[in-house]
Amino acid sequence: MFDVVGIGEALIDFTYYGVSEDGNALFEQNAGGAIANVIAMCGGLGLKTAFIGKVGADMHGAFLRDVFQSKNVDVSGLITDKGVFTTLAFVKLAGSERSFSFARKPGADTRIRADELDIGRLKSTRILHFGSLSLTDEPGRTATLEAIKIAKAAGVLISYDPNYRAMLWPSEQAATERMRSVVGFVDVIKISDEETVLMTGENDPEKAAKVLLNNGVQCAVVTLGAKGALAAVSGGIIQKLPPPCKPVDTTGAGDAFWGAFLYKLIQSGKAPAALSMDEISDHIVFANTAASISVEKRGGIPSLPALSAVLHRLGQ
Repeated sequence: MFDVVGIGEALIDFTYYGVSEDGNALFEQNAGGAIANVIAMCGGLGLKTAFIGKVGADMHGAFLRDVFQSKNVDVSGLITDKGVFTTLAFVKLAGSERSFSFARKPGADTRIRADELDIGRLKSTRILHFGSLSLTDEPGRTATLEAIKIAKAAGVLISYDPNYRAMLWPSEQAATERMRSVVGFVDVIKISDEETVLMTGENDPEKAAKVLLNNGVQCAVVTLGAKGALAAVSGGIIQKLPPPCKPVDTTGAGDAFWGAFLYKLIQSGKAPAALSMDEISDHIVFANTAASISVEKRGGIPSLPALSAVLHRLGQ
């Protein structure tokens, strides 16, 4: 039995790293992808994890496989496809904030088919985690929807991170429709304050969280950047500020947060709806702390903190 299985994108973040002597931009190869980051975070914290997805038969795909294994992630469901190239994202930093350019036409992560799914892993996990980038293109969209349905029917908890990237969708309307279409399957969700309107029609984070609860989600979390995060369950809403930090690169911070939150959820042994407000508060504080460490380093997976680092910053 796995604790968390992820299905979705594993890619290379080429993160801006200054200029060469000739004045040309330099980019650093970092393993990333929102779903890959979350699963790597969970694996690094000690959970039993697995990743289902697709990479190309190239140096980047081999690199991602090695990185996953270094984070104790089972890669039996990670398919290498000779017909496509591993997805790439070029990350430009402005201060600690970032913008993306994707090489994904198509990228390997969109090419996984329903008949290639690792059914055994989908049924034998406590949590299945996915994101909206798996819903942008076929055949990955159909494969992801099939995976969700298989896991849900087996009693698996479904975790969702919309992770909106405008350039990967044909239009905002298409993104809105597809991103909202899966909410009925979801038990726990993490959205950013920039995604509240897209996902719920509400700009206010608390109102947005309530809309998600009214649509069947057991626990809705909204990340608020420097203001931390809020979590909503049927028993109420709570917001917690993050600890002080010195941001360098926010890439992967939300994924570090969510991986840490899922870790605490697994550790609790409870369904999200059964968590007390004190437990929710503890989960958010732990996740905020993980994110605060992540932003102090460049990259997605390379920035993910170890359990010892999180506990140290918590003073434990």
